[in-house]
Amino acid sequence: MSDPLASIPLSAIRVFEAAARLGGFTRAAEELGMTQAAVSWQVKALERRLEQPLFRRLPREVVLTPAGERLARAAGEAMTALRSAFADLAGVDAGVLSITTLQTLANQWLAPRLGAFQLAHPSIAVRLDTSSRVVDLLREDADVAIRASDRREWPGLEVVYLFSSAQTVLMTPRALAALGPSPSPSALLDAPRVGSDSEWAAFFAAAGVASPAGRRGGPPRLAADNQIIEVAAGMARDEAAFGSPVMFAREIAEGRLIQPFDLHIGVGGGYWLVYPSDRRRTRKIAAFRDWLREQVETDPAAQAINARFPPPGEAVPPG
Repeated sequence: MSDPLASIPLSAIRVFEAAARLGGFTRAAEELGMTQAAVSWQVKALERRLEQPLFRRLPREVVLTPAGERLARAAGEAMTALRSAFADLAGVDAGVLSITTLQTLANQWLAPRLGAFQLAHPSIAVRLDTSSRVVDLLREDADVAIRASDRREWPGLEVVYLFSSAQTVLMTPRALAALGPSPSPSALLDAPRVGSDSEWAAFFAAAGVASPAGRRGGPPRLAADNQIIEVAAGMARDEAAFGSPVMFAREIAEGRLIQPFDLHIGVGGGYWLVYPSDRRRTRKIAAFRDWLREQVETDPAAQAINARFPPPGEAVPPG
């Protein structure tokens, strides 16, 4: 069987991929250092070879046809793989590992450990991004991500499970004492609380406690988009908050926070190390992956939560 790529110049595929990814001939021309006319000519030549249109030419824009969408997906994956391969072989940024992750995980769990990684791998510098935006690892500059999700598969990405994203109520000793001796979860109905209404509804449901509506404790007065803010607010104001017993293990061990109840919310998900499948053998990624696995395996809090709540899709152990 003849190779269908034999008669198609790689330059035409590269131009088409840029135009499809950027949504226009002008932007593709700017990225590739070509004229808009040259981009248009390359695309037309590719369409003639395929004997079908790849773009619909509208008055102010171009839009992919169904055939163009199909080819764009394949071309995008191929060009991403080529860029990664050439970057790895050429050693581009080989000494800088770019990590994107969540703020709480970065501050509470990862950052205190990164010094050990850099001592073990002095030739690898680390760039840590804690933006809440989900970075596209197949198209953007980050090497790896640590994501929270109940999924265990992402197209084009390899994943390594770290630990459960289960959260529990955390309180200062003073806040716990205010609940009275041997409090039950229902005591929190009248206590000052931090977090979203949905989180507390899930907690009270798990505790078998009737709806908190109408109780004098009222709704939580603060809800933030990450645990570190909510737990910090709870500690400052002696209010109950939700946090990961893994990420706040130091505060629990030091007695600054207490987990008063053996109840958890968010038990269906976990934290995953994620990176492009075609870069699994890249030295800096492989080194970080192996080191991170070791950190989880030697973290008592991570091991305890994983024994209680296994990865999504796996059966909960008996007992």
